Amino acid sequence: MKRAVIILAALALGACDQQAEGEPIVRASLDDPSTRAAEVDPLPPEADEGPAPTFASACKPALFEGVPLTHCIADPATHRIQTALAPNNGENFGTIESWRARIEASDIAFVVNAGMYGDDLRPLGYFVRDEDRLVEIDNGSGSGNFYMKPNGVFFGGDGTWRILPTETFIRTVGTRPSFGTQSGPMLVIDGDLHPEISDDGPSRTTRNGVGVDKEGRAHFVISDEPISFGQLARFFRDELKTPDALYLDGNVSSLWDPVTGRSDEGRVGPLLVVERK
Repeated sequence: MKRAVIILAALALGACDQQAEGEPIVRASLDDPSTRAAEVDPLPPEADEGPAPTFASACKPALFEGVPLTHCIADPATHRIQTALAPNNGENFGTIESWRARIEASDIAFVVNAGMYGDDLRPLGYFVRDEDRLVEIDNGSGSGNFYMKPNGVFFGGDGTWRILPTETFIRTVGTRPSFGTQSGPMLVIDGDLHPEISDDGPSRTTRNGVGVDKEGRAHFVISDEPISFGQLARFFRDELKTPDALYLDGNVSSLWDPVTGRSDEGRVGPLLVVERK
C-alpha cells in the first residue's frame, strides 16, 4: 500500500501521531543519551532475496467497527521473533525495503515496525537484538504517547513471548530476553483498557500494535485506514481476547508480507521480524 502522505507526515513529526487533545506526541531530546541506541555493526552487503515464499500468509484482512485492518499471527510452534534496525544510511534508508534488500528473505513470514524512534531512526526506550541490549529501559516521564503510563515492553525468546507494563518488567524480569522493544502506551492491561484511552478519541491515523493471547500467540494488527486509540484497543480486547496489548506507533505503521507482496513504504527505525522455523 502506497501512502505518500503518511511518509511526509512521518518525516515531519519524527514517527509519532499528529497531536490531538488527550493524545500527546513524543518529543524526545536526542541530547539525552538514554534515548539513543548504541552503535550497531555495519550492515552486510545487499543480498539476493531468493525465491518467493511457498507457504501461506500469516496475515488476513479484518474489519472492526467499520475500519479495515490487517491481522497477522505469530505462533510459537511455527515461528520465531527477532528485532532488527532499518538502515540509517544508503539508498531509501529507514524503510523496510532498504532492510530487506540486505537479508535472505526465504524464511520470513512478515515484518512490522517495532516502536517509536528519534530523529536518528534509533529506538526510544528499551531495545534488545540477539540478546544485545542496544538501549536501556526508559522509566522516566515526559510528554507523548510513549510516556502515557503505563507503557510497556514486548519481549521473549524461543517459544515464549510476553507483554508487560514497564514497571512490572523492571520488577520481575531478571534475565535478558532474546528480543525486546519498549513502546507506549499499553492498550490492554490484564484484560482492561488503558485508563487514559478514551472510547473513541478525536485523533485518527494508521496505527499498529501487538498483543499476546492466553495460548502464547502474538497478534500483530495494523489499520488500513485511520483508527482511534480506543478502537484499536477494543479490537485487541474484544475480538482477539489478548489480556495484554501494546501500541507500537502511528502514521509510520508499516508491514511487509512476502507472500502477498505487500510492502509499505513508511519511514521506520526498529523492526519486529517474524520468521518461520
